[in-house]
Amino acid sequence: MTNSVTPKLRNDATALSRWLFIVAFMVLAIVVVGGITRLTESGVSITEWKPVSGTLPPITEAQWQAEFDAYRATPQYQLVNGPAGMTLETYKFIFFWEWVHRLLARTIGLVFAAPLAWFWIKRRIPEGYKPRLLALLALGALQGAVGWWMVKSGIVNDVKVSHFRLATHLLVALFTLAGLVWTALDLIALGKGEGRSRLHGIGLLALIMLVLQLFYGALVAGLRAGTSAGGGWFNWDAWPLMQGKVYPDGIDWALGAGHALLSDPFLVHFIHRWWAWGLVAMLVVVARKLRKTDRKASVVLHSVFGTQVLLGIFTVWSGVALWLGVLHQLVGALLVATTVWCAHILGRPKQGAQ
Repeated sequence: MTNSVTPKLRNDATALSRWLFIVAFMVLAIVVVGGITRLTESGVSITEWKPVSGTLPPITEAQWQAEFDAYRATPQYQLVNGPAGMTLETYKFIFFWEWVHRLLARTIGLVFAAPLAWFWIKRRIPEGYKPRLLALLALGALQGAVGWWMVKSGIVNDVKVSHFRLATHLLVALFTLAGLVWTALDLIALGKGEGRSRLHGIGLLALIMLVLQLFYGALVAGLRAGTSAGGGWFNWDAWPLMQGKVYPDGIDWALGAGHALLSDPFLVHFIHRWWAWGLVAMLVVVARKLRKTDRKASVVLHSVFGTQVLLGIFTVWSGVALWLGVLHQLVGALLVATTVWCAHILGRPKQGAQ
């Protein structure tokens, strides 16, 4: 950029970027809690959406019983947890995780909306950033709506939430995370007098491939397809083979290729585990391209995707142990943030450009 950076602009850009990184960290936290909620089958434990009164959990025994009675009307209770002998005390455990998930979502909305209003009133938002920040606010509102849309599918239609709705819920969260990180990085560059990055080339291709991998990962989670390889507690035969074969038996093509590609647990798991290697190859290309200009970013990218691959393998070997499944989801979100950072570096304007 040719224009000098005033102290006010530098301070405003720094304050905004730090705020956005705080919100991004909170999004990482809710991804972790969301993973716990999913793996503990807690998602439909709260059957109503109460934006204000739902902030407080039940306190009296009568309130707890009313919540439990509402849950007992769901297919999940009637077909799964009821016959298994779920008690009120057991119900309180799954209620806790869904309540924490919703409370954290409300907190993120407040932590984003209130400072945004303050920065806006104080005229501390640099030119050109208001529409982007409003778009991020809208994404947060959309995420809340998608979350309830997802939960409703498990309250009315099935013993679990729709895997398509779960995938939408996760992808909107990760897209929001990507937008927060990219915008924060642009603001840091603005404070240094540098131009905005552009998303193109191998950075764009890497992110597109990552989105497809994340989509299939969400389908795996929603279909409970992680155990389709025959994993048990560290069953070493569950990877790289699936039930003793590279290409698994049991794929149902009766409803057509489209249904199999999106809803058959064996095929969805197969695609998720092998598409990962195409993504790894692309990320290696990105890391090598970064090595000359930003060695730190290259090392971090290698480390994150390497860790994610290992976690994926160990998660399958363990039969989807809760702590490994949650770590796998967390590192997946970190991979999104890291890949966005690397794509941002690759898209920086050449020195002296506007």
